[in-house]
Amino acid sequence: MVITKEMGIKDCVQQYPKTAAVFMEFGMGCLGCAAARFENIEQGAIVHGIDVPALIEALNKVVE
Repeated sequence: MVITKEMGIKDCVQQYPKTAAVFMEFGMGCLGCAAARFENIEQGAIVHGIDVPALIEALNKVVE
């Protein structure tokens, strides 16, 4: 597993640009918002009511 729930949202998208589409599919379309700069993936997912393990699994699939 390359991407973990503790990874920052901004860091994840910068390091793995293909993950942006996954975040959008899961309803996290605010990648450019201020919160995405300091929240980790788990925090952002919880705020949006997203299943964290499912999101992490999908993010890792896209970067395999």
